[in-house]
Amino acid sequence: MSRLRSAMNKGKRVALEATETPRKKRPKTAVKREETTDASSASSSYHMFSDPADVVRLRSQLLNWYDKEKRELPWRTLAVTQSDLNIRTYAVWVSEIMLQQTQVATVIDYFNKWMKRWPTVQDLAAATLEEVNRMWAGLGYYSRGKRLHEGAQKVVSQLKGQMPRTVDSLLKQLPGVGRYTAAAIGSIALGQVTGAVDGNVIRVLCRLRAIGADSTSPAVTEALWSLANVLVDPERPGDFNQVMMELGARVCTPKAPQCSQCPVQSHCRSYRKVHVKQEQNSKKLLGKLDRKTSNLPDIEDCMNSGTCSLCPSEPWDDELGVQNFPRKPAKKPPRVERTLTCVVIRAGKEGEDEYLLIQRPNKGLLAGLWEFPSLLLEEENSEMKHKRVLCGEVNRKLGTNLTESLLQYVGEVVHIFSHIHQTYVVYSVRLKDGNTQTQTENMKWLSRSALQEAAVSTGLKKIVKLHDFVDTVKEKPSKDGKRQKQTVLKNDKKLQTSKKQKLSAANSGGRQLSLSSFFKTVKEESC
Repeated sequence: MSRLRSAMNKGKRVALEATETPRKKRPKTAVKREETTDASSASSSYHMFSDPADVVRLRSQLLNWYDKEKRELPWRTLAVTQSDLNIRTYAVWVSEIMLQQTQVATVIDYFNKWMKRWPTVQDLAAATLEEVNRMWAGLGYYSRGKRLHEGAQKVVSQLKGQMPRTVDSLLKQLPGVGRYTAAAIGSIALGQVTGAVDGNVIRVLCRLRAIGADSTSPAVTEALWSLANVLVDPERPGDFNQVMMELGARVCTPKAPQCSQCPVQSHCRSYRKVHVKQEQNSKKLLGKLDRKTSNLPDIEDCMNSGTCSLCPSEPWDDELGVQNFPRKPAKKPPRVERTLTCVVIRAGKEGEDEYLLIQRPNKGLLAGLWEFPSLLLEEENSEMKHKRVLCGEVNRKLGTNLTESLLQYVGEVVHIFSHIHQTYVVYSVRLKDGNTQTQTENMKWLSRSALQEAAVSTGLKKIVKLHDFVDTVKEKPSKDGKRQKQTVLKNDKKLQTSKKQKLSAANSGGRQLSLSSFFKTVKEESC
């Protein structure tokens, strides 16, 4: 136990020294809380690394694997080759914000375009929020782009154009930067010796040390950060944190983990537990299990499993195997919303159709993006009432006197946000010459080509695709020579996912897809 405390305290000292911040006198409550945590850690030594030699071996195994197997990613290359500390820190910051809740494959193109457009923090600070939103369009979680822009402006105006140089200053001075992001930037760009715990690292550490309690609980969170700070390699902290993330993304995956390919399998308590459980079950099945099991490998369970805050509260599930770790609380289902939206079209000066767009508020869902005139549907109403309220909204925006009969029903579009299951009930109207106002600051007319480049959400692009499809169908006569009814579009497989797919997407918590695939399946998106 003394070796455990020594290793943990050494990790904490290194992390504190790396942040280059003076030690401050802590309030009594903070001291008491730390003593409680230490006591909890001591009673749960099974879940830690008590032998420093094991830590050294694990570091070596992971970094050797990383050197051979790592993916070549643009932000990694830049972090190694860029000598300008300011640009390096800025680039890693951009990559980390983009990677939040988003797949690596999706981020690569966005990162390359972003760095080409704004290669320095000064370039980003000089951009407008409209330009940032336009660049971010389709990436999802739009508030991230806004925070990057705000952070760049703060660096230029308040920090003399110099990116923060320590983990602590990154955390305090950059909007949208939390504990993990500050640690990742600090270790990768600045060489700060600190662990970094993201979703992938949580999974890796929980399996390595058989931590099965709720991974979002304070006790588990602090235990994982303590582990990460003990394990991080002092010579290559950035690479070590990246290899932990890489391992979680490619080998120690949420489902179907590739345990046979894991470079640190020998350190994994979860893998050992599965192996022993399988052997025990096999002997039971053959009827050869003796009451004395001394000939079986020691399963090395936690000695305080009844009171340990890191042990699982749920029974072991043989079918899950290592996926018994970690356990997460049940995800709250997304709320269901229906929104009326109207595609308003007029003939442009050049003869090309133009679309009316309204800018969303600067805060909240899809902040600052442009959308078609829309209204949240509080309760289900008839098509007549839908037309009435939408017609009133369009008239209010444009100062026109449109009649409800001009609106045409188009269909429905389902779009999945991280916390909202959204259905857009779509109508359209084509305006005649002379009955529209000129555009204002929060309202503008865009041609089709300009619309594709504007700061709009993926949901709006789905609506445009549906509208185009309706126009195509309306032009095609049916076999009996009559025009097809628009209602058939509600069942079109290209535009509507099946009920099973909708439910699956609503509950899966899937990640962002690339822009090229957002019409192929339900896409999750957030503010």
